[in-house]
Amino acid sequence: MSHWGFPEYETVAEKKAKAAKKLEQLKKKIQGITPVIIQGNTLARTWWGKSWNRNLERYADYSNRIGRGKSYVRHGAVLDLKIEGGQVTALVQGTRAKPYEVVIRISPVKKVNWDQIRKQCQGELRSLPDLLVGKFPKALGEIFLAEGKGLFPTPKEICFDCSCPDWASMCKHVAAALYGIGSRLDEDPLLFFTLRQADTEELVARAVQEKKGDLLARADRKSSRVMEEADLSTLFGIDMDVRPDFSAAAKSQVASRSSRAKKAASAPVAVQAPEGKTARTATALIEEIVRQTPSGTTVAMLEKATGFPRAKIYAITSRLRQQGRISYVAQGVYGRP
Repeated sequence: MSHWGFPEYETVAEKKAKAAKKLEQLKKKIQGITPVIIQGNTLARTWWGKSWNRNLERYADYSNRIGRGKSYVRHGAVLDLKIEGGQVTALVQGTRAKPYEVVIRISPVKKVNWDQIRKQCQGELRSLPDLLVGKFPKALGEIFLAEGKGLFPTPKEICFDCSCPDWASMCKHVAAALYGIGSRLDEDPLLFFTLRQADTEELVARAVQEKKGDLLARADRKSSRVMEEADLSTLFGIDMDVRPDFSAAAKSQVASRSSRAKKAASAPVAVQAPEGKTARTATALIEEIVRQTPSGTTVAMLEKATGFPRAKIYAITSRLRQQGRISYVAQGVYGRP
């Protein structure tokens, strides 16, 4: 402290060093600590991360205060940040030796908003992987971001608390944690839906099924051909529960795709097995990993363990769940049946 009673000025380098030192200390005390690491000056890189920050910055209630957290999150002051259903907890290094504890609570997406968004996704949303990487029409992105009617929370749906003595309603530590959420969404967009307590699989499956039903209703006549679930998984990136009949006009176009998809699906995919084990199919490997992890396996863990793209993992886990071979523990987390 200076002789005026205010904290002594610290350079950016000193702040980074202080945060890094405290992080190393916490890693020895807290298992599974997850700091927010910003590469360069860009706070967010993906559509979901950028949109999260954009949503916060557009509200007058936040615009004059949230910027206080930018330097904090950039120099590594967010030592730990965890996202759960409706809540974010964080440890943020401030001027004192002990990190401040931040808690942010966010209300679920309103049912009326969710129902309307699901309807507006019809014909515009093709698969879960497309949703997560932000690969959808610009108009759909504007629907997601619609103020008060989209997926992103308004200030009234966000409440927060910090253990620091700052009297401001949004202190620097809360602001840093809010920006930290955007960075975390860059790593795993599914966390956005976990936080807002919304079901991504329902959003995609309903959108695709409603589009499919609309196409069938407009068809002149139906054929007796039934497409296998594996074909629909290949076309849409998800598993479908309903087996549709396709019109003769659409039959020739879909049949050629189906034939190629069946050939690919019928050939087992051999993957590199751990030393001392034989190679297995992709489905068998994912099932084994999930069953051997009592605490639950995330999509990110499966991606790292297998090297498979997320689109493939989503398709396989969805099929295994329908067959009762694995269970759905939480958003993006799988476990034993």
